[in-house]
Amino acid sequence: MNRILALIERDLRKFFRSPTLMFVSMVFPLVQLLVLGYAFGGKLKNLRLGVVDQDQGLSALRLREMFNAVAANAKTFETVDYTDLHQALRDLRDGRINGVINIPPNFSRDVLENTSPQIAIIEDNTDNFVASALQGELDQLVQDYNQPRVPPRVNPQVTLQVVELYPYVPYIQYLLAGSVVLAIFVSAMIGGGIIYIDDKARGLHEGYLVTPITKFELIMGFNLSGATKAVMAGLVLSILGSLLAGIPHPLDPGRIVRLAVVTVVTSLALISMMFLMMVRVDDPLVPRATFGVLNTLLFFPSGAVYPIQGFPAWMRAITTVDPFTYAVHAFKSLLLKNTGFAAIGGDLLFLTLFTVVMMTSATLLFRRTL
Repeated sequence: MNRILALIERDLRKFFRSPTLMFVSMVFPLVQLLVLGYAFGGKLKNLRLGVVDQDQGLSALRLREMFNAVAANAKTFETVDYTDLHQALRDLRDGRINGVINIPPNFSRDVLENTSPQIAIIEDNTDNFVASALQGELDQLVQDYNQPRVPPRVNPQVTLQVVELYPYVPYIQYLLAGSVVLAIFVSAMIGGGIIYIDDKARGLHEGYLVTPITKFELIMGFNLSGATKAVMAGLVLSILGSLLAGIPHPLDPGRIVRLAVVTVVTSLALISMMFLMMVRVDDPLVPRATFGVLNTLLFFPSGAVYPIQGFPAWMRAITTVDPFTYAVHAFKSLLLKNTGFAAIGGDLLFLTLFTVVMMTSATLLFRRTL
């Protein structure tokens, strides 16, 4: 243990003497959380919807009043009146408006005669987010329009009542778990195996290879020092991120203890994986060239930014062996649901077994040579 602790102390001294490195590993993932959380999680508002009323009847007037109500309250869109459908379509193609509603000439008559009245929405489907937002808002508006003026005393239709188990979860909270794991991974990338590669490139590895230290002790020392830095980064982002994202009861002692356990297990898993990948590498440029691809391959299929159920089969196959998947699930369960260890027992078991396999493989493959 003395030899392992000596390696840990040496690595941590280097880490604490580099404020820039500490900032990158602890603060940059928090900045990424704020930028991505608010960039992708906001509700679309103030879209411009062109309205071409070719009917000018009472039913069309009621429909336009409902458009104005949406513009005044929800502010999903604001209406722009057109008299010429072709001009509205030109503006849509030129990007001046985001969609066009066309009310046909016989709309009011069809409403009164109950002969399937229709209106059309013409959308710019090159932007699926805007098109989906407009279509969803207008679908709800049409449903409200079709409701009878005097509702029946007893509704014979089947209705769906939505009961939410948890409070509303904005996207920044949904993204927090992935950001915490990403912060741990950043520390894993700059710790563990890459430290040994840098030392080898500078010739510093001779200092501890000429000592009686064993391969296991050497690998354990580097991994524990990297895991220590990763745990600090993970806990800092978990607590500060919870405060910034508005997680309920962010300083609950029980949850912080459970987060610390998951952070430690995740850190050991990712650090040991990185050491195994770097155990036979000699060129310090190789890991830096692979980090971007590795980050994409592990982070995005993990369910950190989008549910796994929406992935194709080949991506779901990656998620089954991706340690990010289990770490993200564990952090989401703790941060969003405040569950106990029973809900994340499978995640902790996988990450623990993953660490053992990675450490054993790295020890067997490591060459203790000058």
